[in-house]
Amino acid sequence: MNKAQLIDHLSDRLGGKRLAADAVDAVLDAITRKVAAGERVALTGFGVFEKVARPARTGRNPRTGASVKIKKTTVPKFKAGQSFKDVVSGAKKLPKASASAVRSGVGTAGRAGSATRATAVSAVKRAAPAAKKTTTRKATAAGAATTAAAKKTAPAKTATAKTATAKTATAKKATAKKATAKKATASAARKTATKAPATKSDAPARTAAKATVRKTAATRTAKKA
Repeated sequence: MNKAQLIDHLSDRLGGKRLAADAVDAVLDAITRKVAAGERVALTGFGVFEKVARPARTGRNPRTGASVKIKKTTVPKFKAGQSFKDVVSGAKKLPKASASAVRSGVGTAGRAGSATRATAVSAVKRAAPAAKKTTTRKATAAGAATTAAAKKTAPAKTATAKTATAKTATAKKATAKKATAKKATASAARKTATKAPATKSDAPARTAAKATVRKTAATRTAKKA
């Protein structure tokens, strides 16, 4: 059985795979830290974990048979308890875990898992009202910010509307001036057209006068001759 299989095996007792994984990690971490610090961790009936110092010595390489100097070091050591030895040897049998015991989570681990779940549910219930209040405050702040932005935008829109109205009035004035100029030009053209026939009616008189002058000039020339 490896660590993953151990967690799966304990998940039914502890009420979930995550809780089982946390429990296994917590136990291994505690044992490792205490043994590394030089403390002796004794689990009654199971065994003892402790730190042992090994002096420098001379060993042999199993492949070549050459002598090798081994430095002084410290190693972890586990000594099985008598109850653990009896169970492994067959002198003592463990009671079978009943289905009711598994479902109810008998033992300290089961009670710890139930307490953890209850604590988690309580924390979620307590956090819910605070989350609602925070959401309401955020929504109120967002509404206030939107209203302020709308108020700031309104004057700008009004100024834009006034500018557009002024431009429209200027365009109307320019159109009116162009229309007045066109009317004046049309009136002048009409006056010119009215005077033109009178000028044409004087043309025969001018032609007759020119003919008379020519005749007079011819008569004078004849008399001199």
